[in-house]
Amino acid sequence: MQYLLLCAAVLLSESLAFPAQREPESWRNTDTENVKAYLDKFFPLVTKTQSLSLEERIKEMQRFFHLTVTGKLNAETEETMKQPRCGVPDIADYKTFPGNPRWRKTHLTYKIVNYTPDLPQKKVDDAIRRAFMVWSDVTPLQFKRVFRGNADIVIAFARRAHGDGNPFDGRGNTLAHAYAPGEGLGGDAHFDDDERWSESNQEVNLFLVAAHEFGHSLGLAHSNVREALMYPLYSYVNPATFRLSDDDRKGIQKLYGRRSPNS
Repeated sequence: MQYLLLCAAVLLSESLAFPAQREPESWRNTDTENVKAYLDKFFPLVTKTQSLSLEERIKEMQRFFHLTVTGKLNAETEETMKQPRCGVPDIADYKTFPGNPRWRKTHLTYKIVNYTPDLPQKKVDDAIRRAFMVWSDVTPLQFKRVFRGNADIVIAFARRAHGDGNPFDGRGNTLAHAYAPGEGLGGDAHFDDDERWSESNQEVNLFLVAAHEFGHSLGLAHSNVREALMYPLYSYVNPATFRLSDDDRKGIQKLYGRRSPNS
């Protein structure tokens, strides 16, 4: 079983049955449906037999994002739900995916199958290369770009439905998604081409989102540490001064070990 891993792409989950419980009267029907849709995408129930109320599921989301835990759709919670983010679910075991999926080799290949019109191709190539270096700098992993044949990690820009059962949602909200290591789609990373991609703090920075998604491609799930690269909500930091957080470094080294001082 494969698991979707990031940032900013929406996991298509099965429709989950909610118990017929009375919701707070202060919620409009549209609010309730939007909350349920958000929770189904990013905080899915582990099994269909669970009977958590909507209030308890909101509390779970609020705890993850370090919000005031009320179980209610207050302004703080609603604002968090509207922020641009990775489309991978925010599961509770956020260091690595359940089962610790990882590549059983240290030399990985990647292929860029198409480009966004927002940036020159050389800028995209450079952002992708530097995003992989974020992880190779702290592990024994090495990444090589290939132009033909199969690749471990396939990178593509796409709009709306794009063949993997996980359609993008247009500009805003979900930015990208990636799959955990494995066969087929495993490791692949998709970027929503309805976004405006950039190399700076204008619109959405491609390097930052790519580095996050490749963390998923390597086996990391989301972190609830705000300063971590694997935090699900997008925020800009200067790529020139970017440093991987201790939380991210410990997570990836749990899977692949440390980089040799001589490498």
